[in-house]
Amino acid sequence: MSAARLSTLGAGFSDASMGSQAVFRAALQALSHPGRIVDLPHDAQVPSHGHAASAALLLALLDPDCRLWLSPSLAGTDAAPWLRFHTGCVLVDAPAEAQFAWIASGDATPPLEAFAQGSDTYPDQSTTCVVDVAALTANPAGGWTLSGPGIQSSAHLAVEGCDADNFVAQWRANHAAFPRGVDVYLATPRQIVGLPRSTRIEQEA
Repeated sequence: MSAARLSTLGAGFSDASMGSQAVFRAALQALSHPGRIVDLPHDAQVPSHGHAASAALLLALLDPDCRLWLSPSLAGTDAAPWLRFHTGCVLVDAPAEAQFAWIASGDATPPLEAFAQGSDTYPDQSTTCVVDVAALTANPAGGWTLSGPGIQSSAHLAVEGCDADNFVAQWRANHAAFPRGVDVYLATPRQIVGLPRSTRIEQEA
């Protein structure tokens, strides 16, 4: 990467260790309590493309051993060199090769089965997907009903900017493959929701 290109990239966390730890705690909270909307504050100078919360989340999770797939509208933007520079991650061309994936708002999410599924012996060798959405609301009167580990009784979530019916149908198959399958973070510019593969999702009428 040229020096001129590097000079245009935003900085990472002002304190790399503390910033990563704070974001990682938020990510763990979201995945431990599926459906809970979690604020993700940070001070990173994120790329101009993609949601800020997604960029900060991946900045905390990625390292040089990680393989990342970016959806088409992100792949040719400043998001790619920013993450490569700050994390050392390797970009891959196929979803099945990725340990992490970032899907921008407006890009079609590949079928969940197209990503690495892991195995019964090594379920951790699957893809974690970060999906940008327009809005997340804890809505008891519509949207999704979530149940499973980490949820007391049930949780309710409305997701704007997602093909809900298609996603829920794919998620049922993803959940049924447990312990194989992908985990997903839904992200707005400032918040995230974790969806581990152990969670059941039903679309409310």
